Amino acid sequence: MRQQEFEDKYRGQWQAFHALLDKMSGSHKTQLSHKELSLFPTQYRNICHSLAIAKERQYSPYLVDHLDTLVLRGHQLFYNKRQRIGRRIFEYIAHGFAREIQNNRGLFLLSHAIFYGPALIIFALTLLNPDLIYSLLPHDQVASFESMYNPEQTVLGRERESDTDFYMFGHYIRNNIGIGFQTFATGILFTLGTLFFLIFNGIFFGVIAAHIINIKYQSTFFSFVIGHGSVELTAIVIAGMAGIKLGWALIAPGNFSRLDALKLSAQKAVQLMYGVFFFLLLAAFIEAFWSSSTTISNTVKYIVGASLWTLVYSYLLWPRSKV
Repeated sequence: MRQQEFEDKYRGQWQAFHALLDKMSGSHKTQLSHKELSLFPTQYRNICHSLAIAKERQYSPYLVDHLDTLVLRGHQLFYNKRQRIGRRIFEYIAHGFAREIQNNRGLFLLSHAIFYGPALIIFALTLLNPDLIYSLLPHDQVASFESMYNPEQTVLGRERESDTDFYMFGHYIRNNIGIGFQTFATGILFTLGTLFFLIFNGIFFGVIAAHIINIKYQSTFFSFVIGHGSVELTAIVIAGMAGIKLGWALIAPGNFSRLDALKLSAQKAVQLMYGVFFFLLLAAFIEAFWSSSTTISNTVKYIVGASLWTLVYSYLLWPRSKV
């Protein structure tokens, strides 16, 4: 193909990409639509392809320089776009997540009450009546928990060998994300699913904690859970917040249709879930590589665990400006 034919065939693509670059940079920078942003990678690849052909066929230096300039500008903008995504992630973790919690402080407290209220009640009842646990959990599951927190175990929290920390990290991620997601997603059932899982998980934690005390394994159990519990349990509570927001939009849509109210509420709920997933990943890491270790003294675990609880709630409740 002669150069003139090549230019005639692809000039429209190059002009469109040039115009897109102008919109994304310089003094005339404007907000791009979602469609324009989605087209950028494809157009950038097309320009790179055109440049490669022009060089291979030894077209005029002017054409090669022109295409090379477009490719360079596209590369710089693409790289800067990725940097901006990184900054947005950092901004969300540093401020945005906590700001969402503070903007919904009442719901945050309500979710705590729904989770920890039943947990404390069943905890007290099980201390008074140790056999109550067998009315709530099967015998083999109770025996499994007893084995996990037996002080004679070389690794705490799971029946496993000490060289499988990385494997357990993956296991904890899958388990934690599953609990968080089901607590959130079932809120669409007019909040009933979320309420069920908040109460269920609270009761489960409360009855196990009381049983461990009854069999006098508390030194291993509480030194194990205090580290990752600050982020894991708080993440479950926040997932409950997000689920309640979903369901409440269907119960009380206000002046919107239920579908529109759900869409609006889902935007805020999903923002909360980004933070939940971050917390659950952090909890899985602590649980796999710190909590399960028997080489760290209980005193150190309690000090670090108490510090983590303080840091988590300071992070979430330290005042941020509302946006």
